[in-house]
Amino acid sequence: MKHSRKKIFIGISAAALVLLAVSYFVFIREPAESADTARINSLALVHEYIAQGEYQRALDILDRLLIEYAGDQDARELRNEILRFLRLGESGGESGSENVQAADTGVEAPPLSPAELARQEEAAAARAAAEAERQAGIAAETERRKAQEEEMARKSAALQAQMREVQALVAKGREAVSRNDLNAAREAFNEVLGKMPPGENRFEAQEMAEIAEAYYEAFSRQPDTPEGREAAQEAASYARQAIQRDPAQALPHHTLGKVNRDLRQTGAAIAAFKEAVRLDPANYIYAFDLGRASFTSRDYAGARQSFESAANLNRNFESAWYNLGGTFRALERPDDALAAYRRAVGVKQDYPTAHREIGRILASKGDYPGAADAFTKALRYAPDDLASVRELGVVQMASGDFVSAAASFDRALRVSPNDDQTNYNMAVVKINLDNGAEALVYAGKAAESAPSNTVYAYTLGLANETAGDFEGAVAAYGRAISLDAAYIRPRINLGSLYLANGFAEQAVNLLTAAYNQEPGSFEVNNNLGSAYARLEQWDQSVEHYSKALQSEPNNPTVRINLARALAGSGDLPKARDAYLEYLKLDTSNWDARLELGKTYISLGDSDSAKRSLQELIRGNPNYTGRAEAERMLSGL
Repeated sequence: MKHSRKKIFIGISAAALVLLAVSYFVFIREPAESADTARINSLALVHEYIAQGEYQRALDILDRLLIEYAGDQDARELRNEILRFLRLGESGGESGSENVQAADTGVEAPPLSPAELARQEEAAAARAAAEAERQAGIAAETERRKAQEEEMARKSAALQAQMREVQALVAKGREAVSRNDLNAAREAFNEVLGKMPPGENRFEAQEMAEIAEAYYEAFSRQPDTPEGREAAQEAASYARQAIQRDPAQALPHHTLGKVNRDLRQTGAAIAAFKEAVRLDPANYIYAFDLGRASFTSRDYAGARQSFESAANLNRNFESAWYNLGGTFRALERPDDALAAYRRAVGVKQDYPTAHREIGRILASKGDYPGAADAFTKALRYAPDDLASVRELGVVQMASGDFVSAAASFDRALRVSPNDDQTNYNMAVVKINLDNGAEALVYAGKAAESAPSNTVYAYTLGLANETAGDFEGAVAAYGRAISLDAAYIRPRINLGSLYLANGFAEQAVNLLTAAYNQEPGSFEVNNNLGSAYARLEQWDQSVEHYSKALQSEPNNPTVRINLARALAGSGDLPKARDAYLEYLKLDTSNWDARLELGKTYISLGDSDSAKRSLQELIRGNPNYTGRAEAERMLSGL
């Protein structure tokens, strides 16, 4: 069969542009507080299924949760995130054939789900924030020790000796924690309680705050173990005792906030962090942690204020700028987000996730070269970041650089050869490169991995059509239609395929079904106009060409086809006017001038017929139909 190559225009879908509904923030959003163990376990199972790519199982659990807990916002938003990820983008296209308008396919969302991307980022982001917190803690502890030493210097020698003994025991306990010897640490800290100097509440609060921090460190190392949970209880207990001894100290409030945050008690964490910030407004880590907790509770305005405060207190704290960028994205302020991410990479050039976020925002603005540059920088500092490799391929494809896109997707497939969406995207690239044989391989893998995905089935049809396999294309398009009767793209393409191969009646049946769903579709109306013209049902052909022309008034192909259909229907005055309008768009279409001459003759307008035919002969003396034009002239 003669294959008519389809030109496929690539556009990034809305799902691809909202690249991370949650994971553009440094840390994964935590579920709201709940005493319902079954609900918590269900959400945990949902995340496990997402990690394994079992999206339908995840959705089934979420549906059951929402039936039982209709107001569960966490479950509802997670369900929406999965659906947005699975919802595939579409874009328009055109056929290389004069009479047949073929549909195209769009570029899908990045191959990783939001939850998968968030998990990839979480470990590195947590390490970066923990290191920043550690450095800030060292500096703060130095200041506290200096102030404490100055205060102790005013005490009696005996009292100073007692205080230093306490300090030594606390240091001994903290050293044991660093060795993960909690028994030795607990022994030292318990001994501290019996040696506190009476009446020195401020000193006692300071040392208890240090002990609380040590227990928090032990908890953060092994949060999901019995020992870790016990350490969390000890940290909270010592922090509360410190606050009770001296409510004006910020450190125990911050420690209590961290414990509550990590135990997903977000409301209590926010309250504790707010108090720490109130007591020590110059501490950028306190402001930063308040911002994180506020973001988790979806208080984006509050998170923005806290992150801006942290960034202004320490303008070289890249995590504050990065999280400010994520907050601006949540507030739907992409320009401000872009500025914040650029501040982050200005502070830390080798910040791959910030470069990636810059790429995503630039992609959403249609700046594909800028986005490609940002993703390339992300990969310079994190070469194994599959998300950036795949998204680089997406923007290269969107900008029409299919050769580079193929290289990016090939790089991703070497690591993850069975990823269905990367195989799908590679199939789209190969179709655009007119490599039907390779397109079939990748489209087949995608369709095999996700047999219920209608767009994959549709793309397999495109690949078969590109390869010249009529029967394979018909089967794949039919499969896509059976999977989703409301998805009109396979109907349009199958209709155009039938039309191109001489099956006009079958084409009309398919395209009419598509027309009933989208009566304003340019592709549907143009193809129906062509199909009815093949059947010489001119009134219907005129109707659909006219509707197609309403969508694209300056489309010359539709306009001349409408003129021919009007002539076929016998409406010669309108046919004449349609030819004249067409020739304003394309003065060198000599077939149209010949047809206009014939129309004038049929209308009995000999003068206009002579003028049109003479213009044809003067304009193109070598026109293949010159003899016919001269015969008509001689008869006038």
